[in-house]
Amino acid sequence: MDSSSQSAETATGHHWTLDNNPNATIIGVMRSVKPPPESASDPLVLTEVDRSDPMPLHDQVAAEIRRAIAEGEAGPGDRVPQAKDLAAVLGVNTNTVLRALRVLRDEGLLELGRGRAIVVAGTPERGAVVARMREFLDFARSQGYRRDEVLTMMESLP
Repeated sequence: MDSSSQSAETATGHHWTLDNNPNATIIGVMRSVKPPPESASDPLVLTEVDRSDPMPLHDQVAAEIRRAIAEGEAGPGDRVPQAKDLAAVLGVNTNTVLRALRVLRDEGLLELGRGRAIVVAGTPERGAVVARMREFLDFARSQGYRRDEVLTMMESLP
């Protein structure tokens, strides 16, 4: 900048520059009000699925996302990339990723919605407890108990 130019920062964090010439322009640059989320700088590190593995692809995808969350690459409240982006990274069809995301949602690990971001809702430990509870509920139903009866029994336990 030459000596005929002035630059300053206002109290609100705006920067401005004024050139001292007849065709002067003011250029304002505003700092970001809200810093980018921490997870934006530390994305999930996922590896491609193994097509030679007998485990279904959607289960491999779910396991890979579960592992990334368990290793702290994303925590509760953090956003997960869109299904199409995950599919590209993992080398699978978007529908395979969507199926895996539904599995993780059913485990209580993720929250998903139409047109909304995918957000980590819980921890892998919580997901494991939810999975066991589902197994237990299925077992109780196979023994002739209704859901409300099972809940009543659980509430009566010390």
